[in-house]
Amino acid sequence: MSQSQTPEQVLDTQENYAPSKRDEDVGEGPQCSHRMLNFSDALLSIIATVMILPVTHTEISPEQRFDKTIETLLATKIAVYLMTFLIVTAAWAAHTRLFQLIGNIDDTLALLNLVCMMTITLLPYTFSLMVTFPDVPLGIFLFCMCVIAIGAVQALIVVYAFHSPHLLSPQILQLQSAHRALCWQRILLVILRGPTLCFAAAVFSLFFFPVSYLLMAMIIFLPYISKAISWCRERLMGHEDPPALPTEFTFDLYELLSKERMEAFSDGVYAIVATLLILDICEDNVPDPQDVKVKFHGSLVAALGVYGPRFLAYFGSFATVGLLWSTHHSLFLHVRTATRTMGLLNTLSLAFVGGLPLAYQQTSTFAQQPHDELERVRISCAIIFFASMFQFAIWATALLRQAETLQPPVWFGGQEHAFLFAKLALYPCTSLLAFVATFFLSRLSTAIFHVMQIAMPPTFLLLSLLLRLLRRGLGQPVQLWSGTTGEANPQSQLLPAP
Repeated sequence: MSQSQTPEQVLDTQENYAPSKRDEDVGEGPQCSHRMLNFSDALLSIIATVMILPVTHTEISPEQRFDKTIETLLATKIAVYLMTFLIVTAAWAAHTRLFQLIGNIDDTLALLNLVCMMTITLLPYTFSLMVTFPDVPLGIFLFCMCVIAIGAVQALIVVYAFHSPHLLSPQILQLQSAHRALCWQRILLVILRGPTLCFAAAVFSLFFFPVSYLLMAMIIFLPYISKAISWCRERLMGHEDPPALPTEFTFDLYELLSKERMEAFSDGVYAIVATLLILDICEDNVPDPQDVKVKFHGSLVAALGVYGPRFLAYFGSFATVGLLWSTHHSLFLHVRTATRTMGLLNTLSLAFVGGLPLAYQQTSTFAQQPHDELERVRISCAIIFFASMFQFAIWATALLRQAETLQPPVWFGGQEHAFLFAKLALYPCTSLLAFVATFFLSRLSTAIFHVMQIAMPPTFLLLSLLLRLLRRGLGQPVQLWSGTTGEANPQSQLLPAP
């Protein structure tokens, strides 16, 4: 028999089962867009990174040397990879700006976004056609058609969202109809300028495909070209103020990107690059059972010993990816806002980070193809140099407007300035030194490269230890800086000095 409940117990039971806000969101009405954006960022970072696979899988037999033909083929593939990587990140940037205006989603908008993501997943296949058949226009045409379809779906999302006001962000809903129409026009301009150039590139691919590559490259730099043209026009013809928007409208569609989504996209690229390294290990470094029996008399240990140089290259490459992520994390830990220039430099850095699997492929074949060591070391050093140098350029650019973009500890004269400078400059200096060594110490270039990879993790630890010792000597406490205000966290006063 069930016991009767007191009024207090009944009230407690009702409170325990009261519908929460999350329960109210379950259904077919408006939903928060955060999880969909996380999914989109993860997928876009995967698509951008796997573009390197057709380049890394370029087959060079042990008998072949790095002659002009191989160098030209590899350089062409790398150039096309960089261009397509930047085009994918341009689509990601348009996606971030689009969802600055959209605060909620429903099932229809989620399905439209899924169609957009599905179209994006076709880009690596069309890219493979481009690099495999560079003289055949079909690959270029299909790639451009995918970009056009992506832009069309994103434009459809804009139209649907602005015809369903309950999906727009609160800041947009507060605008007058004229200002809302201005936002609608601006975001469509941001979304459709890339597909428009791709349409022209698709047309030229049928007649003179080199122009198609030029038009696709313009997608990357068009925002900066238009900005320069606007600046020149303002200087020559006078400044024309656009229609004023309310002060509550803080979404600058032309200058800033979301720092949080930039970090999420960057973390995705680093994670996928690290994963691609181990995939190559699993695919190419498992001995054949028949070879183990015949060549190594059943000894699996002896068979695995043959792959020792490949595992050494893997550990060095993984350490490089991890430490580059660490410097990226340290940098953006002190970034308040990310400007458009910082976003471009971050994209260029990620493009070369995506090339690290190619560097691994080059260094893992030292034992099989020792006659090409110099060329392979130079390729690997160049990839690491540009990946780290663009990180340093992000910080240098942020220092030009440090009061707006950086936290006080890394300003000129700040307590973290010298440490962050040393951390960001470490990889560019060492990779450049290893590259130069291939011209003067050619016999030792491979050893110098391996020493560089092995010595970097202890060097980073020594830098951190040195910073702690300096702080201890100066008696400076540890301060935790908030991500937005740049002020010290009050809880940091409870922490002891290191």
